[in-house]
Amino acid sequence: MSIILSRIDSRLLHGIVATQWAPSVGPDRLMIIDDEFANDPDKKEGMKLGKPAGIALSIISKDTAYTNFGNHKYDGQKVFLVVRNPQIILDLLKQGEKIDKLTIGGTLIPETEAIKVSKRAYVKKEEVEIYQSIAKFGTEITIQFVPSDSEEKLSKYIKM
Repeated sequence: MSIILSRIDSRLLHGIVATQWAPSVGPDRLMIIDDEFANDPDKKEGMKLGKPAGIALSIISKDTAYTNFGNHKYDGQKVFLVVRNPQIILDLLKQGEKIDKLTIGGTLIPETEAIKVSKRAYVKKEEVEIYQSIAKFGTEITIQFVPSDSEEKLSKYIKM
């Protein structure tokens, strides 16, 4: 299995992910790991409408993801992960999955104290340690809203 890119994006699957990121990454499978959407049939069906053509789509809970990855269900596939919570990425790394790159895209303006890392992205104070732990696995962490934007290293904003 090859996770070719992981992305933090509060909107999960939306136009930019479907029309710009997916074609530039070239996955076999676009995987949304999010308990709220996976467990709400209406939200899940709505999100499926944005599925890029020719790419398999999974909208699954984090527990299902951990089990499926642990059982090697996606071996041989090029997977593009999109999540809202960086803890999911850290959990997959701790489980033994290899994730070379994590891109922070758009996030909501947090209600708690946060570090603004781009015009459209924030890292909450309580997430700093999570990102630092992700980096310790050798995962490159960048900030990039669309593929044509220049990449910035998260280490510019947070000590890694």
